[in-house]
Amino acid sequence: MKEYKLFINGQWKEAVNKNTKEVLSPSTGECIAIVQDGDANDAKLVLEAAQSSFKKWAKTPPRKRAEYLREFVACIRENKDRLAELLVQEQGKLLKVAKMEVDVTCSFIEYACDWARHIEGNIVPSDNVDEHIFIHKIPRGVVVAITAWNFPLALAARKLGPALIAGNTVVLKPTTETPLATLELAELAKKAGIPDGVLNIVTGGGRTMGEALCKNTITKMVTMTGSTPAGQEIIKATAENMAHVQLELGGKAPFIVMADANLELAAEAALHSRFDNCGQVCTCNERLYVHSSVYDEFMSIFIPKVSKMKVGNPMEESSDIGPKINAHELAHMHELVRISLEEGATIAFGGKEPKGKEFEKGYWFEPTILTNVTQDMHIVHEESFGPILPVLKFDSDEEVIKFANDADYGLAAMIFTEDMRFIQRLVDELESGEIYINRGHGEQHQGFHNGYKLSGTGGEDGKYGFEQYLEKKTVYLNYK
Repeated sequence: MKEYKLFINGQWKEAVNKNTKEVLSPSTGECIAIVQDGDANDAKLVLEAAQSSFKKWAKTPPRKRAEYLREFVACIRENKDRLAELLVQEQGKLLKVAKMEVDVTCSFIEYACDWARHIEGNIVPSDNVDEHIFIHKIPRGVVVAITAWNFPLALAARKLGPALIAGNTVVLKPTTETPLATLELAELAKKAGIPDGVLNIVTGGGRTMGEALCKNTITKMVTMTGSTPAGQEIIKATAENMAHVQLELGGKAPFIVMADANLELAAEAALHSRFDNCGQVCTCNERLYVHSSVYDEFMSIFIPKVSKMKVGNPMEESSDIGPKINAHELAHMHELVRISLEEGATIAFGGKEPKGKEFEKGYWFEPTILTNVTQDMHIVHEESFGPILPVLKFDSDEEVIKFANDADYGLAAMIFTEDMRFIQRLVDELESGEIYINRGHGEQHQGFHNGYKLSGTGGEDGKYGFEQYLEKKTVYLNYK
């Protein structure tokens, strides 16, 4: 069994407190590795290392920074199979999904590299004679990147790619549930020649190391993907020092099927948008709204698709759904079903742990469809982040827009319709950072991934995501 240390300033180091933590397999519940359980002392050390490397890295031409990162990508690709297997072991995602995640990890970084020659400022006219106004874009400094457990490798790349290309140094903290593949990036970064201290990777609890990283005056930016409560704590922790914060948080995405929708396509998209990665995707379909006039027909297509999904070993090609991430999350699934039934919902499919010897260990739950659901029920409003889908009927455009916006979250929304007038209305009125029309979820690098309301602040990807990692400096030059 491998024991990982903290990667600080190009070296592997034990946590100052000598504490460690087990990483458990969601498939078996068994320990698969040991990681350091660092605290505030380690946070101080790693931030100082990142700070000491910042000036030199910031002065490195962006093109040269991109060369380092392209070599980094090459090293990641060489280790694709090993990294994918680690993702399966620590997160429980399907092997084919894990391989895709490694590919996306590479493309996130490559996309960031393409921005190396597009860091551009502005020259604007002054109101004064013989004066120019220059607006420079410069790196912020030390960036703390905190990632979620559902796509640990891809989320790491999504943050470190633009952060490093922009000239910042990075302290990357994966979750203690899924730190292994991310920690493996350290050796690959070293092999690629990325200078010591530029990319650091550490592990520790959110309320110990995480809070210390956010509170330290060295930290100039925190970018985090995770739960809304965790994001709220980060805002509090950074408030005193006013570090720039961007947060991708929880979601409760509505999936709307209108009367004129292609029901076969809608059912297929609703299936994958709910059950991909065992429902553990921020933009997942969490509330399915179907027009009453096509409800029965849609469900006759949709439920058989759900029934054919195979829960099983994520390493097997035939499996469609792997395990939940941990015991706490599994208990949450049971609780959501229990509350829903008490409130009057009906289980149309699933609703329990699968039976069989292979499911005696680990954290397994069947794909679950709840019907006879009303808008006021608990399941419609609390993020489930698992394979449970409430299905609701609606009768009018006004009603479904009201239902869709009736949430504390506003990350994603999906709609199937051919009515362009209604589509335009949804674009105007839906309170969501991402809207997918006639397709399921899944953003692209050149888009902008951001949330409204309790789904976050700031955003990732594309031109606007890259800009988050740069500070602006305005210079008034009087040359008289």
